[in-house]
Amino acid sequence: MLRTVMSFVIFLALVPFAQAKTVEGIDVADALQVADQTLVLNGTGVRSKFFIDVYLGALYLTEASEDGKSIVKADKPMTIRLFITSSLIDGDKMSEATLEGFENSTDGNLKPIQSEIDSLISAFRDAVEENDIFDLQYVPGQGVSVIRNGEVKTIVPGLAFKQALFGIWLGDDPAQDSLKDGMLGDD
Repeated sequence: MLRTVMSFVIFLALVPFAQAKTVEGIDVADALQVADQTLVLNGTGVRSKFFIDVYLGALYLTEASEDGKSIVKADKPMTIRLFITSSLIDGDKMSEATLEGFENSTDGNLKPIQSEIDSLISAFRDAVEENDIFDLQYVPGQGVSVIRNGEVKTIVPGLAFKQALFGIWLGDDPAQDSLKDGMLGDD
């Protein structure tokens, strides 16, 4: 009997650590499994446009880091998860914003990765709707898998592409400074 009670007490003590973090009313997993590795939640941030929250971004890494440049350069498994929170965002707006992000991330030098960018943007051409979840999941040697609501839409190869993509949020000219800070764990 004492063992049962003690097991229950230990279980109750650990329950908070097994649950997702709630941010802006969205349950964000503490960890993801990618390529046989556990990625831990590094941080979250909200992307706002014209005073409207359009998505919540979550960054998952093999180990916590506050160094955006190192994360962008790293050839390690990692994921950016985007929770679409506004009906104002659609496939065209998502595509336009992504292209603008690549221009900022690469200082306008899109030519070396233009075909990869086109492949990614084609994955956003489908309807993007409120409550969609996109995973931009990088695995070394494979590339970036674009996963919408659990369904792989495309896989885009190349470390240079991954670096430009993650640079959209974590580079020197990010989509939004507060979003970058949040994803780097400065909530």
